[in-house]
Amino acid sequence: MELYRRLFYLSLSAPLLWCTPAFSASMKTVIAEAEYVMSDGDTLASAEEKVLQRAQRRAVEEAGMYLESTFHDVEKESGGRSTQTSSLEIRTIASAITETETLEARRTFKLDRPVFYIRIRATVDVSGLAESIRRLQSDQQLAQHFRRLQQENHQLRSQLQELQQRPSGVRMLAIDPTGKSTSHQRARAMLETALHTSNLWDKIQLSSDAALLDDHYADPLIVRGQTYLRLVSLVFSQQPRPAQYTDYLDKARTDFDLALTLDDKNIWAWMGKGDVLTWLKQWDAAAAAYEQVLQLDPFADIARLRLIDLYTTQARRQAGTKSWHQALTTLKKLLNAQTNESWIPYQKEAYALRSEVYLKLNQPEAAIEDLSTVIRVDPTNTAALATRAKLYQERLQGRLAKEDLERACALGSNPACEQLP
Repeated sequence: MELYRRLFYLSLSAPLLWCTPAFSASMKTVIAEAEYVMSDGDTLASAEEKVLQRAQRRAVEEAGMYLESTFHDVEKESGGRSTQTSSLEIRTIASAITETETLEARRTFKLDRPVFYIRIRATVDVSGLAESIRRLQSDQQLAQHFRRLQQENHQLRSQLQELQQRPSGVRMLAIDPTGKSTSHQRARAMLETALHTSNLWDKIQLSSDAALLDDHYADPLIVRGQTYLRLVSLVFSQQPRPAQYTDYLDKARTDFDLALTLDDKNIWAWMGKGDVLTWLKQWDAAAAAYEQVLQLDPFADIARLRLIDLYTTQARRQAGTKSWHQALTTLKKLLNAQTNESWIPYQKEAYALRSEVYLKLNQPEAAIEDLSTVIRVDPTNTAALATRAKLYQERLQGRLAKEDLERACALGSNPACEQLP
């Protein structure tokens, strides 16, 4: 049974502290220290990175930004080994640190486990942190709406016919000019209602009203654009003719483009733009939009999954027309990117496809390397095992070929069994 030990818990609700500005009212220089006990799953480099992150986190706290968050460091024991992970609800805190100077760093031992200590001087951009937190909260809200639209499929289908019978356009909202701040608060409240309603027509109307109340507020446009895209998907599932959903697609595109003019760093506006361009089969432009999302937020997993699907599908089309070099170029954009190894299982299909392309281009060594990657993440892939065995045979590496054939045979591949002595 796995045992979880909470090693560190900090519930932070810190009031603003008075500090002497380093460069301006928003920049503060803070000295902070931290300690980290190395776990079994850590390398020396990762342990050093974690203790630095912990010190930077405390520097942000000391800088006096009012935050309400909970940080956890959890150690997990399984099979006699322990691993330790850190969960930071506000991951954009790192963006507030503009400069870090290490004043002291040392290692000691506690109960036979290395303990890392660091003392730093950090320059914190408090206003930048506040903006990062605001953006993260907005992104989380839009992400929840995006997921909710995907999950409400049954209810949304029942509304589709009614929505299509409604008059086109949206109603005009009379706005009493009581000031920007009041209008913005009303727009936020209206958008909150739109986010939690499951009725598509009400969602579109409420987000439209919110956009009219505050024409500098990007979120209502994104919510409405997401809703239009959901309608595109629903209509396509029932009647896959472009004429049936073109109007919704155009409206979604307009909303996301306008949202980007208001906030060109909004990842959900870029995500929506990429989705619209994918529907329009503008593959390169869609890929550029998803790449922009990842540039703004490397943790935006949805964008990375979109890119994997897009590049793999595009390369398969190119391979289908025997455009081998084009297919290889497309796959290299995906597979040569600097991504964590945890993404390799999601790219398995792309690696398998690239191995086929390498074979067509008479590059067997590269094909073997990609097939080995596929087998590493999917040891039961008999097709990859059989293909690699054939390549080993051609290279007179009989022992390796025999091992692959034996594995494929044990997994139920009759052709592999027939090739064994």
